Amino acid sequence: MRNIISVFIVFVSIAASAQINSEKRELTLFTVNNTPVSTDEFLRLFRKNSLNKSEKSTELAVKEYLDLLINFKLKIAEAHARGLDTTQKFNKEFKTYREELKRPYRAEPDALDKLTKDTYQRLTEEVKASHILIMVKPDSSPADTLVAYGKITQARNRVLKGESFDKVAAEISEEPSAKYNFGNLGYFTAMQMVYPFEEAAYKTKPGEISPIIRTQFGYHIVKVFERQPARGEVEVSHILLRATSPEDSKVKGKIFEVYDQLKAGRNWDEVCKEYSEDASTKNSGGRLRPFGIGALASVPEFEAMAFAMKQPGDISDPFQSNIGWHIIRLEKKIPLMSFSEMEPALKRRLSRDERLQISKQALSDKRKREYQFEEDRLMKKQIFEQADSSLIKGNWRFHPSQEEMMTKLFSIQSKPITISSFMQFIRANQTPIAKAPSDYIKQLYDDFVEEEILNAEDEKLLHEHPEYKNLLTEYREGILLFDIMEKEVWNKASEDTLGQRKFYETNKNNYQAGDRLEARIFSANDRSIIQEIISKVDNGDSLSSADLKKFKSIQPFRIYERKDSKVIDRISWSTGLHETELDGQFYLVEVKRLVTPGQKSFDEARSGVISDYQDYLEKQWLVELKEKYPVKINNKGRKFVLAELTQ
Repeated sequence: MRNIISVFIVFVSIAASAQINSEKRELTLFTVNNTPVSTDEFLRLFRKNSLNKSEKSTELAVKEYLDLLINFKLKIAEAHARGLDTTQKFNKEFKTYREELKRPYRAEPDALDKLTKDTYQRLTEEVKASHILIMVKPDSSPADTLVAYGKITQARNRVLKGESFDKVAAEISEEPSAKYNFGNLGYFTAMQMVYPFEEAAYKTKPGEISPIIRTQFGYHIVKVFERQPARGEVEVSHILLRATSPEDSKVKGKIFEVYDQLKAGRNWDEVCKEYSEDASTKNSGGRLRPFGIGALASVPEFEAMAFAMKQPGDISDPFQSNIGWHIIRLEKKIPLMSFSEMEPALKRRLSRDERLQISKQALSDKRKREYQFEEDRLMKKQIFEQADSSLIKGNWRFHPSQEEMMTKLFSIQSKPITISSFMQFIRANQTPIAKAPSDYIKQLYDDFVEEEILNAEDEKLLHEHPEYKNLLTEYREGILLFDIMEKEVWNKASEDTLGQRKFYETNKNNYQAGDRLEARIFSANDRSIIQEIISKVDNGDSLSSADLKKFKSIQPFRIYERKDSKVIDRISWSTGLHETELDGQFYLVEVKRLVTPGQKSFDEARSGVISDYQDYLEKQWLVELKEKYPVKINNKGRKFVLAELTQ
């Protein structure tokens, strides 16, 4: 019995403690215009921004931070009142930050990061494959597309039933070269084929036939023969003798004469210059740029020979290709770079490649499935048909009935998204654009769908990750603060020259100068330049424009106070030339005159005036905001945060 009572007491204590902690977390510290700010938010921000995180804070520090946070929330309230959180500029900037903040919380990686890693992994392997192509244009009619699909299906079935791939390719493939090479592509690696073709080739096991795939050229099936580690790149020099026909014995005899001269020890560059018929390289020793496997697929014999050679400096036997006879000298073999070395350049290339859009679309489709996206295709079609030239001028207005406005356009996780919401999105985002109305309405619709799915994703992340919610709020309010401060303080202070002068006249006594001098500063990398100039001046010679060009930089004459310049602070304050050195740079300072302490002119004080004027405008503005938006501090909340931070 005693044990049961003990357990009951412990349970009640835990429950009471949990309730107290819950109340503490939800305790309001203050409100601005009836919008609460919790003690939890204050404690989190205070600790995050505190310089001495491990030490207890003073009551004064807590009070000062409370004042700062109240002022901050007043500015955010004004930004909301002005609708700064609804502008196209804000939405675009916030969306960018939001996507970055989501990345650590998403199950899938960023599209570009994933594509870069996948592409590099493929670059480490070479695939040997053949294909059969039935041509059909992307914009072909449904009837023509169906005919083409029927042909490729028939071809795949014949191969799967045991017919030779080469035989079927030679008979029905519509690639011109298939009649004699049976669709053979040789070895290739990533980034050498269109993306859907590459996907099929790398996902098909050696010895198997791929599913039917469609590219910009038509329908394909791919037979993969083998995969092997990538051989990187080679760099070679070559001598080319062109032949009009494979049976040209005169060219064959000549290439072997050239080969004999090389074997006898004649200089490669001389022989290349004399005999090679590649005008673009013959005068530079026949040197070609480094190339990888598959890069010279149109001349497979050349590529095969280049990769078969072993040691730099080796010279191949003469060999024939479809363009003539060749001799190759191997210059060097270049292994595939590491991922870290290749990543920046690979990302730049992929960011401009169609495969990134394809990859993003695949991720978008995956999210649609995950968030149970369902659309009313008939309603979508009806809206699309209403798009006219006013849309691409940025002033389209669709006027359905009130009942139609509330009709579901699509749903996400069973939540209906109405036509009205789409119309609001269009009004906020349409802009003059050089597109067909049909294309632009589709773009806007896709953007709207993506935005709504991102909102659903946000709700999920906000529920599962409180820290994400906090970060999102901080970034959102940070953007709003910048926008409202720019409008109310920074731009006003920097552009209001009359206000600046009036402020200066009212506060002249704050802009007093100590000892000053007027000087200009020359800098040079070599001390001898400074000494040469000083010597010239000492001899009474005038400096020419050629003398001045020897300096790395010249700062024109201006007034300096102490601590304005580290260079000026290192010299003795007297008229004339002064030499000094700072951080490995050499300086010559020409002091024109010493200026007595006294009142700074407006121009001299202007940078300080603008800064002080900003502070003045901000204080005046905060007075107005406090009158406009009531601030109420909860004493219970204030005592709680003081106890948490100071005891």
